[in-house]
Amino acid sequence: MGSLARREGGSITHWVITKFIQRYQVNMHEAVQSDPKSYASFNEFFTRPLKPGLRPIAEQPWVCPVDGALSQAGPIKVQQIFQAKGHSYSTQALLGGDTALGQRFENGHFATIYLSPRDYHRLHMPCDGRLLKVIYVPGDLYSVNPATARGVPGLFARNERVVCVFEHTNDSSRHFALVLVGATIVGSIGTVWTGVVNRTGAARGSTDITPTQTQSLAPFEIKKGAEMGRFLLGSTIVMVEQAVANAPWPILANGPEGTPLKLGQAI
Repeated sequence: MGSLARREGGSITHWVITKFIQRYQVNMHEAVQSDPKSYASFNEFFTRPLKPGLRPIAEQPWVCPVDGALSQAGPIKVQQIFQAKGHSYSTQALLGGDTALGQRFENGHFATIYLSPRDYHRLHMPCDGRLLKVIYVPGDLYSVNPATARGVPGLFARNERVVCVFEHTNDSSRHFALVLVGATIVGSIGTVWTGVVNRTGAARGSTDITPTQTQSLAPFEIKKGAEMGRFLLGSTIVMVEQAVANAPWPILANGPEGTPLKLGQAI
């Protein structure tokens, strides 16, 4: 399926894209290129850019990094992250088994955002950050839709994922992590510093993601609202932040499970 998604199949590719748009009611008016025939491959369509200025970045310190729906959000207690009724998983497992890193987020906060097939699939920074570490974690490729999240224990700590650990640019003592979780069919995840990642760590097919730094990942600063990666079919992003005195996790104000979120909105 990954090979087919990369293939430039001409009229067949355009037919598949058109059917996908109809099936998932994709809003192509938001895309820079609204005509399905302008995309050479399905992946090129799936990671389509939006028109400039369509997602203004709020001035508040923390903004939503993607278009999607709020799955869960709340405090991290006893290093456990709530997944769905009856299911939770540890920060250590989510972050690739790094015990010290998992402990760093004890009593912190998390937010899980699900990206549906019709959503914009580029990922942006929620705040100014300095990249400290990237952990690639091979794993399963279960679906990550809400029904699966309710049925598969430890789903987000079992699927293939890329863990990106940052410190706040203006406060090196405060760390946060963006965990990019792969999903059914294709687990390809791209970052602006390495290009596309897969199970072997090698490039998976062509992509227009141009790595901005290839020799060393840290220190690597990215501004709030700047693109930091993208999903090629999928998925979910899990954000975790260290505990900060008198600084409640702001995303809780957005509402209950399933609340729609847009890139750049203040949270």
